[in-house]
Amino acid sequence: MPKDGSATSLDGQGKPMWLLLELTYRCPLKCVWCNNPLDFEKYGTRELNTEEWKRVLHEGRELGALQLGFSGGEPMLRDDLEELVEEAERLGYYTNLITSGVGLTQERLKALKKAGLKQIQLSLQSANGSLTDELCGARAHDLKVKVARLIKAEGFPMVLNVPICRQNIDQAEKILALAEDIGVDFLEFANIQYYNWALLNRAELLPTRAQIARAEAAVAAARERVGKRMTIYFVVPDYYASRPKACMNGWGTIHLTIAPDGAALPCQEVRVIKGLEFPSVREHSLDWLWNDSPLFKKFRGDDWMQEPCRTCDEKEKDFGGCRCQAFLLTGDASNTDPACAKSPHHYVIEMAVNKNARHKHHELQPLVRRQPGAVTTAFME
Repeated sequence: MPKDGSATSLDGQGKPMWLLLELTYRCPLKCVWCNNPLDFEKYGTRELNTEEWKRVLHEGRELGALQLGFSGGEPMLRDDLEELVEEAERLGYYTNLITSGVGLTQERLKALKKAGLKQIQLSLQSANGSLTDELCGARAHDLKVKVARLIKAEGFPMVLNVPICRQNIDQAEKILALAEDIGVDFLEFANIQYYNWALLNRAELLPTRAQIARAEAAVAAARERVGKRMTIYFVVPDYYASRPKACMNGWGTIHLTIAPDGAALPCQEVRVIKGLEFPSVREHSLDWLWNDSPLFKKFRGDDWMQEPCRTCDEKEKDFGGCRCQAFLLTGDASNTDPACAKSPHHYVIEMAVNKNARHKHHELQPLVRRQPGAVTTAFME
């Protein structure tokens, strides 16, 4: 592990291997766990244009980026998506579309295929239409299932991403059956990670330990049944693990996100950390942003670490955990992620889990939907 506090680890040989373009924060859905900022609407008029995105693509390849994700909001709302995919294909990226499915017609699927798109990740909230529609705040379930079948009909490898929460986790077996019927290649049971809108709704969304255990058992049984026909991932929430997840495989090590307004970010959530400056591709080259900007140097290496991370023999595995979660739950991004049992702030996680265990269904509060003006300025500060 580098000791100078700025160099990247050797995982990606110092290169941003994974480049994620958040083309827009606009989205027709109102998902209650959206990872977009709580004040997402203020960025709506500042989106990069087509030529600016193309420059990002070129500079990303020059830096060594190989894998490219088109995300949002909903990337299908960008009329230039096919043009950007075509340019990415010409440059040699492996491209992945991350979408809710809204706006993904058969015609656009064919156009994206022709442009060179390699893979599609589609989100689905449950196996039950009314619950899907409730969780994403729109009548979308039937459309999503239809789009899933169209994706397979067009020959795309498909990841079905199911954000798991208290409301849908007990549908694990039904979701597995639906995915198998569609012919999904990869199924990701992604227990929600609690940032932005998900953190706002955490008390209502966090599953119980018993629910997670039942879902894991259902996944294990399905893996035995389907064999190699479908790869199934089960991502356990940090709140029920004794060690934190590695922060994007290391802060500024292999991952680079470009937000709709051009801000270059070490991860999608980093804008939650107050006091940081987020320089833009409009003012700087990707080379400078990745290699020299104070933001990307901030938590590289281990000079920034406090105890117990500084002397922990696991720091090269988890890099002290998530900087955003450390800030959100302790007020200091340089603290050990409270998800770690070694953290002096681990009690914050334990309190949330214990409170969750006592929650009765009738005590749950209404979910706050992702929509403009839903959260006050005072809360965000």
